[in-house]
Amino acid sequence: MDVAVLGAAGDVGRQVCTQLVERRVLPTSSRLQLVGRADGASARATHGLRADLIDAYDEHAPLLDVALSPDEVVADVVVVAAGRTTPAVAGASTTRAELAATNLPVFESYARALAEHGSGHEVVIVVSNPVELGVAVMARVLGRHRVIGMGAWLDTLRFRRELAVSLGLRRHRIGGFVAGQHGEDLVPLWSTVRISGLDVDERRAALAGLRRDRTLDTFGAEIVDAQRLLTQVAADDTGAAFDLIDSWPPDLRVVTRPWMTHTSGAKTANGTANATVGLLATLLDGRDTVVAGQVALDGEVQLGGEPLRGVLGVPVVLGPEGWTRVMLDDLAPDEERLLLASRDRIDALLAAVGHGHARPEPARPAVVLDAEPVA
Repeated sequence: MDVAVLGAAGDVGRQVCTQLVERRVLPTSSRLQLVGRADGASARATHGLRADLIDAYDEHAPLLDVALSPDEVVADVVVVAAGRTTPAVAGASTTRAELAATNLPVFESYARALAEHGSGHEVVIVVSNPVELGVAVMARVLGRHRVIGMGAWLDTLRFRRELAVSLGLRRHRIGGFVAGQHGEDLVPLWSTVRISGLDVDERRAALAGLRRDRTLDTFGAEIVDAQRLLTQVAADDTGAAFDLIDSWPPDLRVVTRPWMTHTSGAKTANGTANATVGLLATLLDGRDTVVAGQVALDGEVQLGGEPLRGVLGVPVVLGPEGWTRVMLDDLAPDEERLLLASRDRIDALLAAVGHGHARPEPARPAVVLDAEPVA
């Protein structure tokens, strides 16, 4: 299979390309297309990235080429990592609505180009934020089942890791998913958590201890309070802010640790690229695997007594031709409430730019959104 990375010279795009080559995900007979813009620094940097990758990994690198126009993109799997990102500066604020307004034309231009010049069988992995908007635009043009957003998978891997750390285990022993909107509106599905080596009663006891008698009904307020406190602590000592995060429950750490990482200036390109490459490896492997991802739903599953429609992060079966079934079993009442609220906020955002099902947006305290930047 051939892979194209849109925004290859950006922070995340560069990491995706590097990990694909370094980890030998693609055989030498495959092609990795590095996609940039013809104008400005992107064109120069994309050519430079190609030369650097060949220099470092010539013995096992796939075929590498550069494309500087949307109509030149040709691949079996397309990674969308192009567009504006959130500044990695403490106190810098870019709302999800601002990112949506800026990146909408980017999504639309590549979607049109793929529809006009592509094979009609490409699978698209959306990394750029708002990932839900990228999925909505691409799915409308290319077909729902060929498009998946990686945000829920990244959040899922983080959730599993935080649970594993709390239990003194390795991440591969933890199952479970995160749903909803990528970022502060994620929904940790505690009811889906499985722990290798523990029976049902042992798992329930372990998870009850980790949750500390909390429910998801207060999760949004906890995030706002935590971000405010971290901003105050990090102003004097960033290390102390990260130590504070370590003292919190796993689901709160899933949101606040990457937020703190990004606002520290380090960004989160490595983790984002790792999750993206993991989805790519799943597609290239040829076997169906259950992952979490943002997808465009059309009533495949019900929640709150109604069919779910619109873009939402949920567990799905992913295979070489895209996603198929939604794997969302009965949820706990607090999970269901939070997931529906997340769905409504996504719909409100998408409806504002003409790509959603308009619903009144639930009230929520104002927070700095989108701690997951991409190139």
